[in-house]
Amino acid sequence: MSTDISQDAAPGPSPAGTTRTAIAARFERLPPSRWHVTVRLIVGVVTFFEAFDQLLIAYALPELRDEWHLSTGDATAVLTVGSVGMLVGALLSGRLADRYGRVKVIAYCIALSGLVSLALTACTSLTPFLALRFVQGLAIGGEVPVAAAFISEITRSFKRGRFVLLYELVFPAGLTVGALVAAWVVPAAGWRTMFAVAAIPGLLAFLVQRRVPESPRWLADRGRLAEAEAVMAGIEAKVAAATGRPLPAPGAAGPPRAPEKPSAAATDAERAATGLRGLFTGRYRRRTLVVGAIWFTGYFVNYGVTSWLPSIYKDEYGLGLSDALLYSTVTSVAGLLGCLVVALTVDVLGRRKVFAICLGASAALLLTLAALGAGSPVQVLIWTSLSAVGFFGSNICLYLYTPELYPTRMRALGCSVGGAVNRLGVILGPILVGVVYAANDSVVAVFVMLAAVAVLGAVVAGTLAEETANRPLEEISP
Repeated sequence: MSTDISQDAAPGPSPAGTTRTAIAARFERLPPSRWHVTVRLIVGVVTFFEAFDQLLIAYALPELRDEWHLSTGDATAVLTVGSVGMLVGALLSGRLADRYGRVKVIAYCIALSGLVSLALTACTSLTPFLALRFVQGLAIGGEVPVAAAFISEITRSFKRGRFVLLYELVFPAGLTVGALVAAWVVPAAGWRTMFAVAAIPGLLAFLVQRRVPESPRWLADRGRLAEAEAVMAGIEAKVAAATGRPLPAPGAAGPPRAPEKPSAAATDAERAATGLRGLFTGRYRRRTLVVGAIWFTGYFVNYGVTSWLPSIYKDEYGLGLSDALLYSTVTSVAGLLGCLVVALTVDVLGRRKVFAICLGASAALLLTLAALGAGSPVQVLIWTSLSAVGFFGSNICLYLYTPELYPTRMRALGCSVGGAVNRLGVILGPILVGVVYAANDSVVAVFVMLAAVAVLGAVVAGTLAEETANRPLEEISP
């Protein structure tokens, strides 16, 4: 049986029609199948390699400093220019994906990232290297939020959290594998070889274009109803073939749902909301501010902890470089465990409780470490690793929650704005940790500050976040 999941022509119009509401109803009746897994796998591999590319610069930097005689300022620029590009790319990609389609943007981003990796191998000086790293940041920052929006749009509401977050696990997995591969390849074959290897996944752009269908929800929202019908009917045929039984009628009773407080009727302004202004119109204003606060606080704590741990172990406790990196890796692995736990429980607990519990627990654990005085590297290892289970888990849940908060017409833009706020946390967290560390000459003050930021995120989430678990996207966001 063919495994092609391209935009096959359908045998004819479905009685359900091709309006936006009907498309949503047709997705809701689709049982999980090999088709869903295959699409998630293809897009997941793309996201995996984008994460892989993001981390390479940290392992190339020691050789770059020696080869090009970089100053401390030059090295800082090498490390941060990609993050700046990711911030800009996140903002641009959402608008492009809402206008031109999710799959096109995903494919173009992975192709651009691969081409830039190849071009980086030819660099012989700092200036062109920085320019190319900025462009690669545009591609990486652009692909990740759009992919999150796309995966949400092809998934039914029941157990959507588990389906989406098991896909999202590929990004932290890509970071981990990238670290392991780079740690072996760079010393053995040089930084150029590592970037040449990273260029190969750019070929995945062709696979995405040929095998992944455009989102029928997006096509219908853009008024391209004939295309939406063809793609939706093709998906239905694939799912029916994979499951070996006829699909239930659209609108048929599905899995049981917990009763929800009815949403207020949408105003005319909310129904017309679009673009950046639309993110701050009516109910979407509160959602944008709340989810932005969670993005910022979660990633501020995440990168504030993980970026400084190797230096803290080395400078504060006198560990050798290999031991410092090993201890730091344990914390990251604990964070991956937190991501898995959240993926398996988010549909039962709900998004709001996950954020509040994860960030609140992280704050309590960091405060405990501070109260104990952070007297030994083992103490720091234990308490930061336990805390990482929480803030990693909260952060991965944002890739599920953010697409749920916005309608199709501005879903990718909402995700991209979240990705941009994420970058602000990634940039400012390590900077402020460095300032507090230098000013107090003590790691205790650092952990108190990070705990305070985590508490802020937990309070915002617990009191203001709207619950979206097991609700259709069109119900949440009219």
